[in-house]
Amino acid sequence: MQHDPVNIAQAQALHPNWRADDTIMARLAQNAAEVPNQIAMRERDHGIWQEYTWSDYLRAVVEFAAGLEARGVKPGDVVMVIGDNRPNLYFAMLGAACLRAIPSPAYADAPTEELAAQMEREDIRFAVAEDQEQVDKMLEAKGRWTHLDLIIYDDPRGLAGQEPEGVAGFDAIRAEGAARLKADPNLAQDLIARPTIHDIVVLMHSSGTTGAPKGIPLKHGHVLSGVRNAAAAGYFQEGEVHMAYLPMAWVGDFIFSIGAAMELRFTVNIPEANETALHDLREMAPTLYFASPRAWSAMLTRVQVGIAETTGIKRRLYDYFMPRAMEAERARLDGKPAGSGLSRWLGEWLIYGPIRDQLGLGRVKRAYTAGEAIGEDVFLWFRALGLNLRQFYGQTENCALAVAQKPEDISLTTVGRPFPGVEMKIDEHGEILLRGDNIFDGYFQNPKASAEALQDGWLHTGDAGQIEPDGQLVVLGRVSEAVEKRDGTRFIATYIENRLKFSAYIKDAAVIGQGRDMLVAIVCIDFQAVGQWAQEHGVSYTSYAELSQATPIYDLIGGEIAAVNAHLPHGLSIDRFVNLHKEFDPDDGEVTRTRKLKRNVIDDRYGPIIEALNAGHDKIDFKARITYENGQTGSLDRELRLSDVKGAA
Repeated sequence: MQHDPVNIAQAQALHPNWRADDTIMARLAQNAAEVPNQIAMRERDHGIWQEYTWSDYLRAVVEFAAGLEARGVKPGDVVMVIGDNRPNLYFAMLGAACLRAIPSPAYADAPTEELAAQMEREDIRFAVAEDQEQVDKMLEAKGRWTHLDLIIYDDPRGLAGQEPEGVAGFDAIRAEGAARLKADPNLAQDLIARPTIHDIVVLMHSSGTTGAPKGIPLKHGHVLSGVRNAAAAGYFQEGEVHMAYLPMAWVGDFIFSIGAAMELRFTVNIPEANETALHDLREMAPTLYFASPRAWSAMLTRVQVGIAETTGIKRRLYDYFMPRAMEAERARLDGKPAGSGLSRWLGEWLIYGPIRDQLGLGRVKRAYTAGEAIGEDVFLWFRALGLNLRQFYGQTENCALAVAQKPEDISLTTVGRPFPGVEMKIDEHGEILLRGDNIFDGYFQNPKASAEALQDGWLHTGDAGQIEPDGQLVVLGRVSEAVEKRDGTRFIATYIENRLKFSAYIKDAAVIGQGRDMLVAIVCIDFQAVGQWAQEHGVSYTSYAELSQATPIYDLIGGEIAAVNAHLPHGLSIDRFVNLHKEFDPDDGEVTRTRKLKRNVIDDRYGPIIEALNAGHDKIDFKARITYENGQTGSLDRELRLSDVKGAA
């Protein structure tokens, strides 16, 4: 079954300011015509940078589109794309969009069951996969969803010359398309001109924390409006150097690596592998860099571990200059004098500049973080380092571009003001509402959810917030997550969890207390940071589980929780906690691929631990579920310690 292309008349009524021919494909064609030899994309492959000009980019997209059409792809067909960031996967998405088909990226680490469910929901008959591993998952999923007609692979290793039935190489599809283009000189221009601004250019998905993920269709107009609003606010500039390393199934990657790249002629750099991204970053030297709070924290931890392992003058210089720079930045944020210019100049020459260069951030002019609250020390450290790190707020439904801090409006508690072209208000329930041409038009084949999310032109974000007197937005958490303790004290667990994760030693946390007398926390330690602390303090261990249960580590984590308690409103202190024997794992269904907690799973799986914490027990014998690399599950008996938090009220 094909999905019906958009009703143009209805779409025009929704967005009267959009121009029908103003598409991402039109931007690509314009770039290829005006700057054909300018580098649009680079990929590190076996240590060598492979470059693609705008002319190369357009040719690849159009040839692939012509080949797809020859294989039967039609307007409204949904084409799954899965794998790590690769040029051919980006070309494939835009090739599908040329045909007014709908590219639907999936997370590279999604298991077969999730892929089969997505195929079934979206009636997918065509898929593009990075390599043999992804093809194997597709073939396995085909056992459940038998309508998958064609799987196209990028990496030929293990597949070329021995393709199973229904599997073909990306290059073979391109070659078929090139032959069609040669036979019909008008076909290339026809393919470029087919999409309208009202067509879906990508189908993203909600996180699925409370059920099956919802499809979130973004049209050419949504993406271009979002990018232009952000550019008008100085968020992007033309000619940025950008690293494409975030999951292709996340909206931010599409907006940065395709939407903004097309509109503003970015040079998009692709690392050789996820494992080499931080190493490759130094060679890319981007001018624009986005990372989640978790990634910024991990980068800081890496520096701190390196400093801890060094001796002599380097460590003494770091210990002298860095604390002073952080205090100066803290004073600046408080509106106070920031200290001596000479000290800053010396620190820039001796410490700050070299560290930025070592991290690959030496040329970054625009550094951003979003997705969750960032820890105060992490935020201050990078700003003290000389990066103008700023927070922004957005969702897939608004192309991830809605609200951001201006350089002069930096704050630890707010996320900034709306971009030009975006309206914002808080309704009577405390929910953040947004309106603008970057706001999607409704969920994919889900009118009920669409009607709930979009009312009178306003997007109900589902987030609770407040607007400060100066117009800046404070995000408090999900409206649906506002719950009460037994005594009626209201709280949003995410708000507390994010503050726990400000600690370098806490990777994840789940706070539980709805309908109960106290708040308790299940903590997953950060193995690298806690392991380094253990090494420095003579704590021996052989595994994550053993480290997590060590008495000094309980004292360490208890101290971190107590520090958070000191800044929480009355009645919201965490009274007791457990260090879990493992990390929360998306393969175990405990968190989504974007690491959002699945609370129903946490409550069910760790119910005995939660009850024991509330009962005041000091330990529990827990039968732990484990998932092996082959996907099979088993169980392991663990004795876990349960601890009070000192000073908790």
